[in-house]
Amino acid sequence: MGHDHEGQRVSRRTALAGISSIGLGALLAACGQGGGSRATTTTGASASVSPQSVTTEDLTSLFAASGTCTLTAGTTQGPYYFDADKIRGDIREDRAGTRLRLAVRIQDSESCAAIPNAVVEIWHCDAAGLYSGAESLSSGGGGGAPGGAGGTPPAGAPSGAPAGGPDGAPPSGGPDTGGAPGGAAGGAADLTPTDDKRYLRGAQVTNADGIVQFTTIWPGWYAGRTVHIHAMVHVDNERTLTTQLMMDEKLNSAVFAKEPYSRHTGRDTFNDGDSIYRPGMLLTVSEDGDGYLGVITLAADPDHNGK
Repeated sequence: MGHDHEGQRVSRRTALAGISSIGLGALLAACGQGGGSRATTTTGASASVSPQSVTTEDLTSLFAASGTCTLTAGTTQGPYYFDADKIRGDIREDRAGTRLRLAVRIQDSESCAAIPNAVVEIWHCDAAGLYSGAESLSSGGGGGAPGGAGGTPPAGAPSGAPAGGPDGAPPSGGPDTGGAPGGAAGGAADLTPTDDKRYLRGAQVTNADGIVQFTTIWPGWYAGRTVHIHAMVHVDNERTLTTQLMMDEKLNSAVFAKEPYSRHTGRDTFNDGDSIYRPGMLLTVSEDGDGYLGVITLAADPDHNGK
């Protein structure tokens, strides 16, 4: 069929059952993959990459420095997760900010093999710390939230080490996990959206190499947490891994010195003071024209045996 499903509202079950088999090329094309010059790998610094020019070969090189197949630490899903039913690569909508192209590779934590046909969801706040579907809650209108009065963190916000303890062991017994390592939520319930916005939320289906790509903006911040992107991996209609992606602080500082981020002042939590941050959550970041390219490998455990 080969149709482009960009922006189509599709249920998670439908996505897993059919979309991955009818248009992965179109889905990846919607993320801006194309031919071009070689890219240079860096973490926490800058390298020159032509915009929209990263090829599959480039990604292979970048992924070589993006992590191993050691089981990725699971975290709580936080208070603002819901299934947005958006199968799309460009999740920016009307949100202003520094462009961030994100490439995520999903591997099996035991075999290191790519996991094709997995659904990868991401969601994060905008430059002002707001979450779509929860603008009132995340602006302080719902009893304490990012950017709220007095900088109060959101009710039910992630706190403490990655679910399971300081060693990053994933949660057990969370919703839809069956007690599986690397499962979702760690006890958090899905949010019932309070508005009809869906910016900075979306899902993609992994290709044969286990890779998805998104175009988004650099996330903003809110009180009590460092800068982060939430990610959830679904394999065979199960929430197999819930984790977070983070950025080097030098790059955070460079981005936040510019509009529209510079309007939001008083940041209080950085990577070294964040209770969830782990070095393995850091993106490998390169300059990408007027924005950045972030790459990471996530190792999931579809067998639920903790390895």
